[in-house]
Amino acid sequence: MLFSKKRRLAYLASTALAFTFLATACADSGGGAAGAMQVSGSTTVAPVAADAAQALKADGLDITVATQGGSAGGISQLAAGQIKIAMSSKPLADEDKTANPKADFRTTQIGADAVGVIVTKKVADAGVKNLTAAQVRDLFEGKITNWSELGGPDLKVFVYDKEPGRGTREVLDKYIYGDKKAPLPPDSDNFAIVGGNLETRNKLKSTPGAVAPLSTSFVEGHDDLQAVTLDGIAPTPENIASGKYPMARPLYLITDGEPEGTSKKFIDYVLSAKGQSLMTKHGYLTLKQIGK
Repeated sequence: MLFSKKRRLAYLASTALAFTFLATACADSGGGAAGAMQVSGSTTVAPVAADAAQALKADGLDITVATQGGSAGGISQLAAGQIKIAMSSKPLADEDKTANPKADFRTTQIGADAVGVIVTKKVADAGVKNLTAAQVRDLFEGKITNWSELGGPDLKVFVYDKEPGRGTREVLDKYIYGDKKAPLPPDSDNFAIVGGNLETRNKLKSTPGAVAPLSTSFVEGHDDLQAVTLDGIAPTPENIASGKYPMARPLYLITDGEPEGTSKKFIDYVLSAKGQSLMTKHGYLTLKQIGK
C-alpha cells in the first residue's frame, strides 16, 4: 500500500525529528563539548548512560549522551566515527554489518528490558487487558479500528508506531511477523509514527484511544497507562528473564573495536555493581537477574 501525500509528509517529518536526550559529565553541561566522548542511540538505554556519565564526572571524565535516531542511528554514527559508543535496544542485524563493512562492532550486553503494548487506563478498565499476536497485528495494520471490537469501549483506536530502526519497533515486528518483513503502515488518519520513548508516552497520555509499543519501564508510576498481557503472559521480571514474555529484549553498548580509554571506563562502570544498580533504578533487569 502506498503512502498518501499527507501520510508521506508526516512520515518524513517524523523520521527527520531527532529527539535529543542530553546528559553530560562536562563542567558546563553543554552537548558536544570539545574533547567530550560522545555516546548516542537508543532512548531506552539513554537514562542509564546519562546517569553513568554524571557519576563519572567525579573522575574527570567528559561524556555526552544523546539520542539521535534511536538504536539504528547510534549504530550508523558509530560506524561513521561520529561517536565512540552506540546505545542499542536491539541486537546487531546482518543489515547493520553489511551496511558498515569496515566497522568492527563489539557488543556488550548491560541488561534486559521488555517492550509492552501500551493502552490507556480507559481502554484497559473497559475490558482490554490481554491481546494475542493476531490482535496486535490487526491493530497496527489498521484492521481493528474501534476498541469495542476487542471487548473494550466504543472508542476509536489510534496507533502510535515507532519509526523504522528503533529497537522497540523491531521487537514488535518480530513478535507479530516473525522473520517476515512488516508491511508499510496503514494509510489512515488514525496512525502516526513517533520517535523516542518520552514522545511515545506523551502521545499515549494525550490520546484516549491510543495504543503504542513502549518500554514497560516508561509506564511505571503512570497509572493512566497500562501494559496488556500478550497471549496471557505479563512482562514480569521472571517472564522477561526466562524469555517467556514474547517481547523481551537485550540492551547493549556497542563500540567499533575493543573499548579502550574513556570508552572502556564507561562500559566497565555500567557493568559494575554501581552501574548495574542504574538498570534497576530505571526499571530494567540486571545481568545477574537474567543469568548473565
